[in-house]
Amino acid sequence: MASIVGTMSEHKRVLLAQPRGYCAGVDRAVETVERALDKHGAPVYVRKEIVHNRHVVDTLTERGAVFVGETDEVPEGALVVFSAHGVSPEVHKTAAARSLRTIDATCPLVTKVHQEAKRFARDDYDILLIGHEGHEEVEGTAGEAPEHIQLVDGPDHVDDVTVREGVRLVWLSQTTLSVDETMETVKRLREKFPQLEDPPSDDICYATQNRQVAVKAMAPHCELVIVVGSQNSSNSQRLVEVALQNGADASYLVDYAREIDAAWLDGVSTVGVTSGASVPEVLVRGVVDLLAEHGFGDVGAVTTANETLTFALPRELRPARN
Repeated sequence: MASIVGTMSEHKRVLLAQPRGYCAGVDRAVETVERALDKHGAPVYVRKEIVHNRHVVDTLTERGAVFVGETDEVPEGALVVFSAHGVSPEVHKTAAARSLRTIDATCPLVTKVHQEAKRFARDDYDILLIGHEGHEEVEGTAGEAPEHIQLVDGPDHVDDVTVREGVRLVWLSQTTLSVDETMETVKRLREKFPQLEDPPSDDICYATQNRQVAVKAMAPHCELVIVVGSQNSSNSQRLVEVALQNGADASYLVDYAREIDAAWLDGVSTVGVTSGASVPEVLVRGVVDLLAEHGFGDVGAVTTANETLTFALPRELRPARN
């Protein structure tokens, strides 16, 4: 149940969604690059963005991380970190062919979806993967069993799906989707394919769900919701959609406080603030400070969950046991 703390008077206020910001998988991935730099020194190569956040990538670049598009851009024998979004078996093969030393920072919740895909493919299922075309996580998961996996990019693409006659059928999903839209996609798929089976456990990660629930609770009390996050962050984009679908008059995605247009605040008495799962808290503080300069000095909280989950670092970076 959400608790809304703070005065309910007419003057300007900010509501902060809780939980927000870093999830356990992002925290682990960012720390993986930091620890690799500490242990091995610069440069440490990273395939794709370690997480989808401009500030995080820029900060790690300053420390000596080198972000590349593909492993063939990494010098032979060098150290490369795979991002939190996961990679396909083909990427592991190309890295091995170049004698690269690898550290896999894939979020364990993404790894779980990879394992599900492999298992269902072994059992000769047709697998319907709900996700956004071109997203790195989708490419990694689909690469586990490309002959069995078909991408379904939202409810509007259900009509295009075809499956083998008489085959067992299951759906899986990208971990950072809108819960509501995903379930609408599943509903339409099941209307078309009544034999469709559910995955053994929820694929949309706990953090994505928790942040959406907090925004759902907050949005009806806000004329404006500001989501801190990068444009290429799927879970941050979904928070904007959830805010608009649940009562906010307007919602915008910003990387930094300086991107906020003062015109957005005209006639607004309550601003909701949240952040995507790859966003450090310092960026949220910057937004709150800027809003205070515009008279939004009363800050309350909308709390719907408390998160305590943590993930161990990749084994290559764990302290040696005596």
